[in-house]
Amino acid sequence: MGTCTGITFIDSTTLAVCKNPRIHCHKTFAGLARRGKTSTGWFYGFKLHLIVNDRGELIDFVLTPGNVKPVPRLARRLFFGDKGYLSRALRDQLWRMFNVQLITGIRANIMLPLLDKLLLRRRVIVETIVDQLKNISQIEHSRHRSPVNFVVNLLCGLIAYCRKPSLNLAALAG
Repeated sequence: MGTCTGITFIDSTTLAVCKNPRIHCHKTFAGLARRGKTSTGWFYGFKLHLIVNDRGELIDFVLTPGNVKPVPRLARRLFFGDKGYLSRALRDQLWRMFNVQLITGIRANIMLPLLDKLLLRRRVIVETIVDQLKNISQIEHSRHRSPVNFVVNLLCGLIAYCRKPSLNLAALAG
């Protein structure tokens, strides 16, 4: 896990556990998974909420059922979010509970400070991490046979992302 640098980005991604036509006959995650809706449509499964720093290091994550809205528990520091986290109630709650300011690209006619605009452009970091988790680590698929298998697969993907390869140049030189 990474360290907080003062600037964090939050995003959530869906982890569908079955295809939509099979929701009614799906039994593996009965009572755990829920039907949720995103900007791309309906799904049945879970949401993975990720917080990363500006260097792309994973700071925190929460796995929730698919119908859960953004998680205030993750908000301990200043962070930037997308339209999924755009809610006046959430913004006010974060300010009251944690004294945290949520910055989102609300509308084109809202004036944001230049630094906030530049940092909002860096949100692509968290989108890239989600893409790597789904496509390289394959944390989302519909072949899980047990909830334990699902969690182990998810944790292995997150650990694989956190364990970045590096060269020990001092050992090679000596």
